[in-house]
Amino acid sequence: MLGSLSGPVQAGIWGLVSGSALLLGALIGLRFNLPRRWVAAVMAFGSGVLISALAFELMEEAYLRDGLTSTSLGFLGGAVLYTAATTLLERWQGNSGDKEDQESGSAFVAGALIDGIPESIVVGLSLLSGGAVSLVTVIAIFLSNIPEGLSGATGMKQNHRPGQIVLLWTGVTLLLGLASLLGYTAFDHAPASVVAATTAVAAGGILAMLVNTMIPEAFKEEHNWSGLIAALGFLVSFALSKLGGG
Repeated sequence: MLGSLSGPVQAGIWGLVSGSALLLGALIGLRFNLPRRWVAAVMAFGSGVLISALAFELMEEAYLRDGLTSTSLGFLGGAVLYTAATTLLERWQGNSGDKEDQESGSAFVAGALIDGIPESIVVGLSLLSGGAVSLVTVIAIFLSNIPEGLSGATGMKQNHRPGQIVLLWTGVTLLLGLASLLGYTAFDHAPASVVAATTAVAAGGILAMLVNTMIPEAFKEEHNWSGLIAALGFLVSFALSKLGGG
């Protein structure tokens, strides 16, 4: 059905599909008072999915496009960008203990943008590469976005109204749809080095976000189980990649 639509429209729709998992996760977090252990389990699973995606999809794709230099620069740039953004957020909000959940929620929003925008650009680029979107990439992004939205909304509930949270994550989702469209239109004739670095930025931002936020939050509640759950998420994402021909 989507095949009858123009390339830019398809790119935008697929970007919205993958990004909509953020909003879905946020709505689940708002609607249900899930036990912290359940939220931690979802974060652990999502961490495994993201580790697989950044290692076998994003970094590999970046390296094949333009080698180690562009990939390394983009990867480090994404990690620096995420670290700088979350540091600024913490300074702006203050470091008092009662704001811990708010800071965590804001960190997930920052992570969703820093890794989500390049990821969505990659979705658009996949249409340029083969004429059809990479469903494996879309599924991996969708699966990893649910825990980000869920955890972010859960952390923000104490300090924001539900309507504000829904509006925020809706805005993030729309931005990701636009980013996917941008990946199709603006990167059509971009140098391979630019495409590779942009792809690697997503990987660097993801890894920094995992180590700073998702993995510590998951371990705090699930302890030894978090490693096993993360391994399961990794295996699911890896299997999807291989079954899809990755």
